[in-house]
Amino acid sequence: MNLGTMLSESADRYAQKVAVIHGEQHFTYRELERAACALGNHLRSLGIEKGDKVALMLPNCPEFIIAYFGAQKIGAVAVTLNVQSTPYELRHLLGNSDSRCLITQGTLAKRFDEIREELPLCRHLITTGGSGEASPFQEIVTRGPFSLKTPELADDDPAVMIYTAGLTGKPLGAVLTHRNLVSQSVLLKTICHLDENNLGLAVIPFFHSFGAVANMLAPLRIGAGTVLMDRFTLEGIFATIEREKVTYVAAVPRLFLGMLFQAGSEKYQLDSLKFCVTGGAAMPPDFIPLFEQRFGAKILEGYGLTEASPVSSFSRLDMAQKPGSIGIPIPGVTAKIVDEAGQEVPRGTVGEVILKGDNIMQGYYKDEAMTAQVLKNGWLHTSDLGRMDADGYIFLTGRKKRMIITSGFNVYPKEIEIVLGFHPAVAEARIIGKEDLIRGEIVKALVVRKPGMEVEERELLRHCRTYLSTYKVPREIEFVAEIGD
Repeated sequence: MNLGTMLSESADRYAQKVAVIHGEQHFTYRELERAACALGNHLRSLGIEKGDKVALMLPNCPEFIIAYFGAQKIGAVAVTLNVQSTPYELRHLLGNSDSRCLITQGTLAKRFDEIREELPLCRHLITTGGSGEASPFQEIVTRGPFSLKTPELADDDPAVMIYTAGLTGKPLGAVLTHRNLVSQSVLLKTICHLDENNLGLAVIPFFHSFGAVANMLAPLRIGAGTVLMDRFTLEGIFATIEREKVTYVAAVPRLFLGMLFQAGSEKYQLDSLKFCVTGGAAMPPDFIPLFEQRFGAKILEGYGLTEASPVSSFSRLDMAQKPGSIGIPIPGVTAKIVDEAGQEVPRGTVGEVILKGDNIMQGYYKDEAMTAQVLKNGWLHTSDLGRMDADGYIFLTGRKKRMIITSGFNVYPKEIEIVLGFHPAVAEARIIGKEDLIRGEIVKALVVRKPGMEVEERELLRHCRTYLSTYKVPREIEFVAEIGD
């Protein structure tokens, strides 16, 4: 099965059921299918064909879902981009991916306009407005035609490309196939035992691999619904859960800790909430029972990475809960803990977590060398350190590579160090992670000024924001005399 067919089958089975709620807008499965086909037909009219790349830089909105599946309908590859991407970042993302079309909000299009002359392949721009507003995108999906024939697609044909931070300072495009993502789309049913009577709240961005699976692909596979929000506040989240009778939330620990610490939550009726899925970073174990007692909803912890589409292991409602564990491998995935030589170590011994299964990416786009570093004999080497207990539960203990995870986003220090080095007053910079209860880690910069040069923290932060997405910008800068090895 491919993703375009998956939506068609759900539209046939759940035609008049509401699939997406966005404010006052309600989209049925049939309406999503028709809109995706209309967009697919338009993309074809632009000359975009099977295997071509279509970039999406959109927040969680109905247009994202329509654009994602519109690309799948014609066998194109959806390149999902962070809406915080700066022109500097977009130049690499659009150029490296060979994207031929960018679909984004009108308010974000100016970032593309700054660099479009440097991107000879990306000649088409489709913009959207706000909810229900007139826009080129809206005109396309209401014009039709509303059906199309999907080309022959193999399970291992590329479907989506998601950029993940790279050790060299440039993001790498992880190529995910239809097999990868269809295997992930069943997780709400097989792991969480959900059906079409459930409704999720989409908090994590769809451009994030976890958000796409937990809040879009998995509910749409089983006829469940998803609720989208334009702005996130804890009060707004509580009110939405109460109003829409949300049954599950998948998010990073920061959200669940915020819910727990938020005063006044008792005034909301949240009894519809049955369970929460946390991933992207470790949930502090001591707070899990406090959350479950406060809200009457179980917290299930999982683990994954973009290169694994992303979910690889998960705790279960019907199994013993072990705080601090990321559970056991999901069906169809095998995990091992290995030493530096790649040999499996005894249970309880710390080593590198490696994974094998239908969820493992095809590779990094146009980068065979980096692909070979992480994919070895069919096994994905995650660079995460952990141990496995006698029952097969995995506990993460650290990382082999220099990487910071802040609010569920991966940040490689090298990329920020390069940008800081652009500033004329910076002689040397080192990026480190600093523990933070809410975000897991925050980005901190150690900076050595050039002799005779003065620069304030405020100026360096402004400099970083010019080049980097907000989550990569250091939250602290410390000026030091030298940086050791």
